[in-house]
Amino acid sequence: LGLGLTPGDVAISIGTSGVVSAISAVPTTDASGLVTGFADATGAFLPLACTLNASRVLDAAARMLGVDHAGLSALALSAPAGADGLVLIPYLEGERTPNKPDATGALHGLRLANTTPAHLARAAVEGMLCALADGLDALVAQGVPVQRVFLIGGGAQSEAVRRITPSVLGLDVAVPTPGEYVADGAARQAAWVLSGAATPPAWTAAGSADVYRADPAPQVRAQYAAVRELTGTRQA
Repeated sequence: LGLGLTPGDVAISIGTSGVVSAISAVPTTDASGLVTGFADATGAFLPLACTLNASRVLDAAARMLGVDHAGLSALALSAPAGADGLVLIPYLEGERTPNKPDATGALHGLRLANTTPAHLARAAVEGMLCALADGLDALVAQGVPVQRVFLIGGGAQSEAVRRITPSVLGLDVAVPTPGEYVADGAARQAAWVLSGAATPPAWTAAGSADVYRADPAPQVRAQYAAVRELTGTRQA
């Protein structure tokens, strides 16, 4: 509600964890547990997929490379799409989507040509985004339409994330003005309930948004999918 989403819109929030959520006119029933069904006070259904590892993947990569987030972004954007075959599986704290609570992260495809800070930075951004794209696929598998994608959260402030996301998803991405959209949505519902009105007011949508476009890079998700299951198991 804070973003003013309508059916066909999907919000991808990149915080400590990652959240892919949408508005749907019908409920979802995912026996696999990847998609959780919620609803709001207006009667709309809110299917959601959550990953455990989002912006902290960027934190970890920046720490490994000894740079700040601006430096990580610049490095990632200086490397080619697909990082010349270097793939990061970002299950740094296990994972929820897919359900792998004891999994560890992994690097695949190391070669002399791609063992550079730029390639690692690119692989970190792409790995995080591929995991979120898996969450988006889970929503689509439940019949959720995807026409527009909104990118929010702290991780969305990264220029690399903004510019690489469209190529990974194969979709244009809108980045609204930063705001507390979850709190705004909760406050709107509470205000409506307190008003006693039978129907919700006509809330305004989120403010202006910058739209990012890029040529699709299907090889990024293809090489990620090829090694997605090749992870270690966390030792107690």
